[in-house]
Amino acid sequence: MKTVKAGLHADRPVTEKRLDEAVDRGGVRRRSSLQAVSVAFQKPCLVIHFEDDSGVLLPVNLYREFDDFEPEDFTGLNIGFAGTALCHDGKDLQVSIAGMISASQPLMAMAASVIASRNGRQSSTAKAEAARANGRKGGRPRKVDPVP
Repeated sequence: MKTVKAGLHADRPVTEKRLDEAVDRGGVRRRSSLQAVSVAFQKPCLVIHFEDDSGVLLPVNLYREFDDFEPEDFTGLNIGFAGTALCHDGKDLQVSIAGMISASQPLMAMAASVIASRNGRQSSTAKAEAARANGRKGGRPRKVDPVP
């Protein structure tokens, strides 16, 4: 695990420019990260809704953090840490939503498949230029059967 040391920047004055930069960085981080907006308990699952109106059902019996929860305790769950965690103040619980999803093998397999598909469609500049050069030469050469 990578350790990041926090820096103290108390000596740097807050200017309008730095404030605008911080707001922009926060917006980029928010758009590129997991943003849950609500959680509900629908026995036997937690229903987590995201900013884009998608959602996921996670069975609570897979997570030991909820072993001591009674059905009424689930109503106290809320979204915290900028939409990245489930929190329960009465039980002093903070659980990462990404961590919960990563604990599910089928969800991780699906995520790996989606990422592989997306990465397969990407083309580097060199790859695109090579494809154009091959096109100018008439495209991919035809396969020639070896003579027996």
